[in-house]
Amino acid sequence: MNKNETKYLNTARLMNEALLILLEKKNYEFITVKEICKKAGVNRSTFYLHYETMDDLLEETIDYITSKMYSKFHEGLSIDKNKITSAPLDELVLIKPEYLTPYLEFVRDNKKVFNVAVSQPTVLRFPQIFDSLYAEIFSPILSRYGVPDADKKYLMSFYLNGIYSVIMAWIGNDCKDDIAHIAELLINFVHPSDR
Repeated sequence: MNKNETKYLNTARLMNEALLILLEKKNYEFITVKEICKKAGVNRSTFYLHYETMDDLLEETIDYITSKMYSKFHEGLSIDKNKITSAPLDELVLIKPEYLTPYLEFVRDNKKVFNVAVSQPTVLRFPQIFDSLYAEIFSPILSRYGVPDADKKYLMSFYLNGIYSVIMAWIGNDCKDDIAHIAELLINFVHPSDR
């Protein structure tokens, strides 16, 4: 990567982060290009060199967050959608340290992003991301465990809201408790019979 490419990517990162900081304080529709530029330390022409609209910046910021999160996971931890129907059931359990630890590290290292995702989930398109994960990963896994289709959304709601509540309490405590401890709590809450 040459010096100009590095500078271009650095500026884009600054604008991504500026948008996330501003989203903590106000709704997306009220954020201006002027505010993004001021927070990122760039001028308007630089913004328009990178993006045509604020929505272009938003799209890039969503990609930035997603790639940042996925970079926490090791290559071997990805779920192969094609193998869900044949993998042993114990490989389909996602509430275990291998998955929880990188996720909790991401949350700890990106508390602000997590808070934005919670306060403005539709802006960061989290419902669409979840719907995609549900259709491709969670629903087929639940089918393997024999959960009736009519019950799947309720079960996912129960799991996700419980996990979310624990994580919000952890963030409220400034993530002071050890990640291994939080992961162990979640595992014990979700799989109490495994203790």
